[in-house]
Parts: sequence; C-alpha cells; structure tokens
Amino acid sequence: MTTTNGGQADPQAQPQLNVVAQYIKDFSFENPNAPQSLSLAQQPQINIQINVNARPVSDTDVEVALKLEGKAESNNSLMFRFELEYAGIFRIKNVPQDSMNAVVLIECPRLLFPFAREIVATTVRNGGFPPLLLDPVDFVALYRQRMAELQPANAPTA
Repeated sequence: MTTTNGGQADPQAQPQLNVVAQYIKDFSFENPNAPQSLSLAQQPQINIQINVNARPVSDTDVEVALKLEGKAESNNSLMFRFELEYAGIFRIKNVPQDSMNAVVLIECPRLLFPFAREIVATTVRNGGFPPLLLDPVDFVALYRQRMAELQPANAPTA
C-alpha cells in the first residue's frame, strides 16, 4: 500500500542492495621455500595490496571483484605469496545514479571483505604458518583515492 502526506513510502522505491552470489574467481597460494620457510623464527615483512573492480552484468546486477595480493618475506627470502580474487553479484535497485559508484565501490566490497579475509587466514594457516588476519579496510578512503587519481585525467586542459 502506498500512502503520501507523511505515511509510509512505497517499499519498491526504497534503495535496495542484495547479494545474489559470492564466489572465488581466482586463487593462488605459494609456499616455495618450504619446509625451510616454516622454521624461520624472525617476524616476516608482510606486504598486502587491495584493489576493487566492478562491471555490470545486467540492468540491475553488478559483479564486484575484490582482489587481494600479499606476500611475506624474511631475510630476503619469500615465505609465502597469495593472490585472491573474490567476487560477488549484487542486485542494486532504486539508487540514484550519482550514488551508484559509491555503493558499488564502497558498500559491495565492504560486504565481501570478511569472507575474503577468512579465506586468506585459513589458507595461510593451512600453508604451515600462523593465520594472517588482515586488518579491516577503509573502502571509503580507497574510493576517494581512486576518484582523486581519475580526476586529473578527466580535468579539462587550458
């Protein structure tokens, strides 16, 4: 039922974000120096990179892929390396066009990240190391950084 004058709004007009599917799109783990790398007592240097990509799959559905790449090194020796592309299909309805990028590149990866984090932690543990617990990611900052990088490319030249 739709009412006006302070009544309830049409639920069909409310912004909606639904997870249709989540999946591992690509995954690799390397432990090239085992078993020697397993006995290193020194704290490794860990390097993590995160990227978010999106592509439409229909009028309302978007595939968002969260790519995590990481490696651990100790004494210039690689202990382990991983690459994970974890994706999801999101159904987005009734979101204003000017907010769509933010929803796709902030909210969708925020929903995917805990699952990707668990996959990395479990795999590193199964590789013979203590689980790698990735820190929470500020997807708003990543989005702002990405927009700032695109801005100069789109700025008109004088």
